[in-house]
Amino acid sequence: MSTRITQRELETYLWGAAIVLRGLIDAGDYKQYIFPLVFLKRISDVYDEEHAAAMEVYGDEELADLPENHRFAIPDGCHWDDIRSVTSDIGSTVLKAMRAIESANLDTLPGVFGDGDWGNKNLLPDSTLSDLIEHFSTKTLSIANLPEDELGNGYEFLIKKFADDSGHTAQEFYTNRTLVHLMTLMLKPQPGESVYDPACGTGGMLISTAAEVKRQGKEWRNLRLYGQELNYGTSAIARMNLFLHGVTDGHIAHGDTLSRPAFHDVKGRLQTFDVVLANPPYSIKAWNRDAFANDRYGRNLWGVPPQGRADYAFFQHIAKSLDPKTGRAAILFPHGVLFRRDEARLREALVKSDLVECVLGLGEGLFYNSPMPAAVVILRTKKDAVRRRRVLFIDAAAEVAREQSQSFLRDRHQQRILDAYRAFEDIDGFAAVAAIEEIGAKGHTLAIPQYVSPLSVEGGAPEVSVEGAVAAWQKTAKTSDCAVADVIGLLRSGVTR
Repeated sequence: MSTRITQRELETYLWGAAIVLRGLIDAGDYKQYIFPLVFLKRISDVYDEEHAAAMEVYGDEELADLPENHRFAIPDGCHWDDIRSVTSDIGSTVLKAMRAIESANLDTLPGVFGDGDWGNKNLLPDSTLSDLIEHFSTKTLSIANLPEDELGNGYEFLIKKFADDSGHTAQEFYTNRTLVHLMTLMLKPQPGESVYDPACGTGGMLISTAAEVKRQGKEWRNLRLYGQELNYGTSAIARMNLFLHGVTDGHIAHGDTLSRPAFHDVKGRLQTFDVVLANPPYSIKAWNRDAFANDRYGRNLWGVPPQGRADYAFFQHIAKSLDPKTGRAAILFPHGVLFRRDEARLREALVKSDLVECVLGLGEGLFYNSPMPAAVVILRTKKDAVRRRRVLFIDAAAEVAREQSQSFLRDRHQQRILDAYRAFEDIDGFAAVAAIEEIGAKGHTLAIPQYVSPLSVEGGAPEVSVEGAVAAWQKTAKTSDCAVADVIGLLRSGVTR
């Protein structure tokens, strides 16, 4: 009998599994075990649902088990019910079942369950795993009970909760969803387009594009979604996340995007995409700069970034990954990439390429669990005629809400930013259009205060507070890993609010 699961019930059910694990393993490791079990439960329950539907048609068990009646194959002994019946060495049984399911679905599920240490009884004793399995057995995760969109939303809820619990490192796999939605709206993905995220985390940006196209009532299942993620366990969660949102043709690769980009065309060149959304890892130092200096894909088109900051390596990888005719990108960066001295030559080449369409400055806290202010850089390979050799700067630092220590963008914040982006014209105290020549005259800096002046206070010129500058410096130095040069550049650029 179908028992419809409400979103509130689903969230309670999913978070209940984390409560079982609390105190036994680190919060940052919850996702390695809970996500694979949810996925295994889901495909087992959907298999049963498909079997029941086939029995109504054929009335024969063997015919109902034919592969064409099922989305995924589940080998004998690997169904959820088989695992539930085991009372000892449960972790080993779970791992064997997961690997057998991956092998039986090589076209769709290889590696999807990740690399959790299921056989470690010190970490996951039989009693804990039994409690987890019994907890998940309390509900039937069939499509009739829980359609794809709703289960996908539940997964996103769980990702957010794990991010809340695991602290600063959550930025590696989670990006504020209201900001992701804004970035998606700015790029306007269309049916049939290719979408790419070179540092995809749990796949939230890719899912956002499908959700937006679907919200508009357009065909979303023919979007071609591609992502690469360095962390193996997180890349597996991204693949599960896409499946549970109804995306069956997603391509998630595991590996280092800078040293081993996963996607290529038939000639072995870097594959290009219509849409790129990205939140690259911030200023990583352990990367192969020498290899990038002689990059086989020609990604060093603006030059070679300093060893201590790989930001412009990702920047150039994204630029090289854009389709020459339709390509556009939205990239989330800390403000430092807009003005740091040691990247001045790279930034000059970037500006002269005329790829930059918009530089959007946002408020504090939109990097997950970090107070740093965020910036979004919009690239476009073929600008409209009126936008060529011009860049729009938007100062939206005040367009942010904060509740219960979390920052986010309300609909009205997103709409004001979108309206300014689409208008592409000066708005006093909020937006300014600058020609490339003007940017060159300012040393090719992209620091927003160089172009968008704050509204004047009554009776005089804009105020710049020395005390505010010092406070900003102290706060930035304490709460981020910015170098001193970043902070000095921040103050020189006039960012004192």
